[in-house]
Amino acid sequence: MRLLIVEDKDSFRRLLVQALEGSAWEVVAVGNPQEAFETLRQGPFEAMVTDLRLPGFSGLELLKRAKRIQPGLRVVLMSAFGEPKDIVEAMRHGADDFLAKPFDLDVFNEVLERLRALAGAPPPDPREPWIAQSPAIRLVDDGLSRAAESEVNVLFLGERGVGRLRAARRLHSLRHASAPFLSLASESLGPEGPETSKLELLKGGSLFLADLEALPPTFVPGLLRAMEGEAGRRIHWMAGAGELAALPPALRDRLGVLCFQLPPLRERREDILPLFRMFLETGARSEGRPAPFLERTAERELLAREWKGNVRELAWCAAQALRTQEGAVLGALPPSPTSMADAPLCLPWPEPGPLEAMQAATLKAAEGPLLQRALGAHGNSIAQAASSLGITARTLAQRLREHRIPIEDL
Repeated sequence: MRLLIVEDKDSFRRLLVQALEGSAWEVVAVGNPQEAFETLRQGPFEAMVTDLRLPGFSGLELLKRAKRIQPGLRVVLMSAFGEPKDIVEAMRHGADDFLAKPFDLDVFNEVLERLRALAGAPPPDPREPWIAQSPAIRLVDDGLSRAAESEVNVLFLGERGVGRLRAARRLHSLRHASAPFLSLASESLGPEGPETSKLELLKGGSLFLADLEALPPTFVPGLLRAMEGEAGRRIHWMAGAGELAALPPALRDRLGVLCFQLPPLRERREDILPLFRMFLETGARSEGRPAPFLERTAERELLAREWKGNVRELAWCAAQALRTQEGAVLGALPPSPTSMADAPLCLPWPEPGPLEAMQAATLKAAEGPLLQRALGAHGNSIAQAASSLGITARTLAQRLREHRIPIEDL
């Protein structure tokens, strides 16, 4: 993982770099905000530690601009002159922690270890909307609230696209909102289950295994050993599957301690319009524009469709509507896709600059949608999509995580 340190005092900057020698961090240290911006534009970083008072402008302003360049960046501010209002403002704009100078280097390493866990397995946003207007989902939500009070393993069952991963994120947020959370495709696991380093990173958090029925039978013993190991006992295990009967008895016994059957979208019609409006608002906000008004004709069409792809298809429809229509009113809906190949590739304009830099930024922006399209074109099979791309399943799963693309469903 890569860490950017921004500190204008040379001696203290060198001290922080020396303190991290031999650690899991690849450290880049700069002395002013302009160097920091150039460094952030050149490649991804998982975390940044910056002084609050810097030459030119404040670390708070650096935080705001850095988040625009790399939204997923984890940030720690440090200062000997930090006022409470500065700390509150920093947290409001996405800072993860604040270190008051002088601080002990052991404390510095502890903060960075927590940052490493959150960067490698970011917790879901506890403010993520959860639509539960239909009786079927209200029953699920009541069950999740009760399950949050226990430490048992949980299995989410249902068709593809119904929201198994979303329900797992909901349960995690109810249990321990600030703890690390990681979702892995079962078919991307090795014969010994999840890597020990990943399990250690998740200490106190949750691991969700998507499409558990895709795990090769010969890999089941390795997964069970990982669950029983020291690192495995320190995390909450969750998984998603189509149906309980598709799993080997050993996995049913260990991961199916508590099961939730998630209904398809056709059985929760009361949730269709609020879900669609939520997707519209989220997408419009990310593009910096108001969400369009939904005409009654569009509402009736939404309620009349079968939604064979469930909530995932509904989210795709909302995204396509935003991309292909302009204006304040949304009247007609895009047709349901027969495959991901039908969806146009839409990329943001790169930040103006040298041609090579803009080309590199465009290529970087294209990777996520291309991976997502390959995944959708192969029925969300990590193995098949990876084969078509000429990479391994583990590499594809890692790339998807880097782009924050859900590997199972919403």
